[in-house]
Amino acid sequence: MQKTKLIAVVGPTASGKSELAVEIAKKFGGEIVSADSRQVYRGMDIGTAKITQDKMQGIPHHLLDIAKPTEQFTAADYVRLAKETISGIAARGKLPIICGGTGFYIDALLHNINIPKVPPQPELRKELGRKSAEKLHKELRKRDPRRAENIDPQNKRRLIRALEIVYATGKPVPKPADPAKAPYDVLFIGVSRTRETLKKRIAERVDKRLGGIVQETKTLHDARGVPWKRLDSFGLEYRWAARFLQRKVTRKEMRDKLITDTWRYAKKQLTWCEKHPVKWVKDTKEAAFLIQKSLKTPVVSLRECE
Repeated sequence: MQKTKLIAVVGPTASGKSELAVEIAKKFGGEIVSADSRQVYRGMDIGTAKITQDKMQGIPHHLLDIAKPTEQFTAADYVRLAKETISGIAARGKLPIICGGTGFYIDALLHNINIPKVPPQPELRKELGRKSAEKLHKELRKRDPRRAENIDPQNKRRLIRALEIVYATGKPVPKPADPAKAPYDVLFIGVSRTRETLKKRIAERVDKRLGGIVQETKTLHDARGVPWKRLDSFGLEYRWAARFLQRKVTRKEMRDKLITDTWRYAKKQLTWCEKHPVKWVKDTKEAAFLIQKSLKTPVVSLRECE
């Protein structure tokens, strides 16, 4: 059986994944499937750097704004919806393009990991919720070192969910299957940035969006009823904006902590990329050449890729 061909645009936050994915989709007749664990939520736009309608340039984007921020949305939910979406894109004769930085979602989808469907366990969550993020992460490292390596160690919501699965099944989250048995033929592409450039882009993005992030977080809490604890669990932008709005940190502390945490997250994403066959490109021209070769399509002139 012939596997469905996919392009996966991956890499660290602020590297330019969304822009590259759009250019690839325009060039090769593709549709984009988001692989971001926070962009699935409605009302979380500025803080997640969700692509805007004008920047989509008419390219269909899927799995954005599909859940309420007060709802539980799991990796298993993502895999189910992503598989359905990819099948639909391929059936229309279009090229499916995965774009995002949530490595666990991408692995679960592309390596066909069978994530246990463990229902929420309120009593266990209440018990685990009394522990600090540090203690939860330490416990997860003992029981599931692989999952602990690629999870946000400050995100209690995700830590509790991971431990919930481990306790319910008595074993770690299943490892990725043999790539040869994966349901897709994947070409991984990432935007090449030096660490210095990436740090600068992160700081510039934080400064540009900080006011909007604070207002968006306030709206999520005041108008949409998202509790402070839930906002804190979303990490990064929402964590520090929520703490600022509760007067737990100053504006400068919020800004500095957000830049530091975002850079730490970017390094985790780079570590994930090191474990995958990512082809790093400087621009759309280089990406187009690799994709043409992968798809075995006729080579076009570089001028057409500009």
